[in-house]
Amino acid sequence: MRRIVGSIAKALRDKESVEATVPPLSPEARIDGKRCLVTGANTGLGKAVAIDLARRGGHVLMACRGGHPEAGEAVRDASRSDRVEMQRVDLADLRSVHDLCDTLRDRRARLDIAVLNAGLMPARARRSHEGFEVMFAVHFLANRVLIDRWLGDGVIRPATPGRAPPRVVFVASEAHRSSEPIDFERFGAFHDYGIRDGLRYYGLSKLHLCTYATELSRRLNPDAETRVAVHALCPGPVASDIAREAPGPLKPLLTPIMKLFPSPERAAQPVSYLCCAPEPGTRSGMYLHIMREKRPSDLATDPANGTRLWDASEVLVRRYAPPRPD
Repeated sequence: MRRIVGSIAKALRDKESVEATVPPLSPEARIDGKRCLVTGANTGLGKAVAIDLARRGGHVLMACRGGHPEAGEAVRDASRSDRVEMQRVDLADLRSVHDLCDTLRDRRARLDIAVLNAGLMPARARRSHEGFEVMFAVHFLANRVLIDRWLGDGVIRPATPGRAPPRVVFVASEAHRSSEPIDFERFGAFHDYGIRDGLRYYGLSKLHLCTYATELSRRLNPDAETRVAVHALCPGPVASDIAREAPGPLKPLLTPIMKLFPSPERAAQPVSYLCCAPEPGTRSGMYLHIMREKRPSDLATDPANGTRLWDASEVLVRRYAPPRPD
């Protein structure tokens, strides 16, 4: 309970105290003709991002779990765009992740902007389809599989002369700064926890993600030339339903507090900036906390940690990859 209350208090302070260092994105900024994919786009922050990208002229693929056709209609209506479509994926099931990748590959789709936003914070430990702790699976491992497949299948293609770099934007969290180091000796092992330790493992999953984003940017852009612009951010507190799995006694506390947080539309501003503003298209490795650029934690930016994470997760990616077609 103390950890939860402390996190809420910090989020409320952040709402007012984080000084912006990047300019707001102009309402006139356009991405006409760009194909964008947003995970977790059926609600909250992801839905707000999908609406804004579609409103700016993007062709938006809303990648989320099935059963939400009304979300696609809502995004079309709010953006006044008919270039919005739904793609089904369950990021807690790597079979479903590969199915999405197969669909994009077979369509010969090409992504200009990928926003890897989907997230959750369960009240108690839960296993993914493959047996991983579900936040490790959704926040990190599924994203590693998506990026590997998209680069290998040509869905994301590094920039060539005359063509702008594609952009990959990871929605992370400042919670990664309070995480303990990644235990590479037990990498991917399931950890059982209850409500008292949920935030601990949430922060750890976001440390995995921030470390991966830093290493991915390093590997895709080994010299001064930006081939793929890889960025990450913490949107700050968001009035969303991420705490929907909170236990009953906590809900009366969380529900009114969540209403004090910025709306998903406001929280989407740094995401849209990284997706659409000119500067993030010319360099890689930006990290924003709301609209303030800063450096991720030392653990996340340590090249040795990045290499160990890459190698350890490569083993898992290969273990659960489907057989190659003959």
